[in-house]
Amino acid sequence: MQIHVVESNQTLSSIASRYGVTTSIIENANELPNPDQLVVGQALVIPIVGRFYWVQSGDSLFSIGRKFGVPYQELARINGIQINQPIFVGLRLYIPPSPKSNREFNAYVEPFGSTVSEALETSARNAAPYLTYLSPFGYQANSDGTLKRPPLNNFPTIANANRNFLVMVIANQSEGQFSSELAHTLLTDKQVQNTFLNNIIKEAKRVGFGDVHFDLERLFPADREPYNQFLRIARDRLHKEGILISTALAPKTSSTQKGEWYEGHDYKAHGEIVDYTVIMTYEWGYSGGPAMAVSPIGPVRNVLNYALSEIPSNKIMMGQNLYGYDWTLPFVQGTTAKAVSPQRAIQIAVENNVAIQYDQTAQAPFFNYTDGAGKKHEVWFEDARSIQAKFDLVKELKLRGVSYWKLGLSFPQNWLLITDNFQVVKKP
Repeated sequence: MQIHVVESNQTLSSIASRYGVTTSIIENANELPNPDQLVVGQALVIPIVGRFYWVQSGDSLFSIGRKFGVPYQELARINGIQINQPIFVGLRLYIPPSPKSNREFNAYVEPFGSTVSEALETSARNAAPYLTYLSPFGYQANSDGTLKRPPLNNFPTIANANRNFLVMVIANQSEGQFSSELAHTLLTDKQVQNTFLNNIIKEAKRVGFGDVHFDLERLFPADREPYNQFLRIARDRLHKEGILISTALAPKTSSTQKGEWYEGHDYKAHGEIVDYTVIMTYEWGYSGGPAMAVSPIGPVRNVLNYALSEIPSNKIMMGQNLYGYDWTLPFVQGTTAKAVSPQRAIQIAVENNVAIQYDQTAQAPFFNYTDGAGKKHEVWFEDARSIQAKFDLVKELKLRGVSYWKLGLSFPQNWLLITDNFQVVKKP
């Protein structure tokens, strides 16, 4: 798979000719919102086997081979070059595809209200072939141990048809907010806790969930150990039923990190108890904050490095956003940025005739524009380059896989890059 960044005066036709493919192949692969008006800086995936690389100043066959994990002797053989032959800047080299390793992929899907929209169901159906787990968000726990069901519609059927584990996500939410008090009751009142687990197991067996995923957030610091004890009890009961157990964890960089989102999560204990964890490595740039990359790779790496010091790598799923944000500038505390899909971000760039830039430090695309009312905006989103950078990190750190928040916003390049990089693990 080739990632091509559009340059000035390039057209879809000229790019297709460069790689020996048709324009329709590129247009369909990227589901291009702007085939007749490409944007400078726009990343495209070109669905070819392997990739091409143009020699840059300072390159050698050895350094290029090391960069792509190909022995330099093999690189020379494939490209018909003598090993000791000098290579010149601009020379095009073919890089063969790397072997694919097995990884697991999860995606949350969040219906709103009492129904599942047709568009959301279609999004789940389109993504399911690339997933190991499909996670409707979510069941709400009540203070008496009962559960409020989310609408599931055809999610169980979609999961079954695509050999996905259907995941029962359970959250301590009350009126749309994570409730410390509710979690405290569930974790410390033994009678309520027993009722809670009985209801979880009954519902999991009724629907056919293969995994129960606890997303208990904003816990009181004193409930850190009660949460660990609860998970041990839940694990033993769920495993007896042949059901996996997993948790979502806030993005920490130390065991002593302060803050209402962090202190109740014990990385080391979760790593010992549950089958896997989802580390929520996103929302540095969030809707209520100043403009910046949603999941800049530096902070993501820092969190994962700490996680690896406490949790086995084969139990860590890296969280990844499938969206970006459009902020109105200057940022004012209390205002909210608008969520945008990668496809919509490209359309905004087209509509305002601005180039897309790429922050090499954050490994994320962004651009600025001025709207019709004269207001300035800053948009950060995801593209093929930013996702490939995260996939490279998953390989480097030997993580279990990737968990996406959330389906519903179009990002076709992501799914193509999954198949180019990995073999998706499926339910037996």
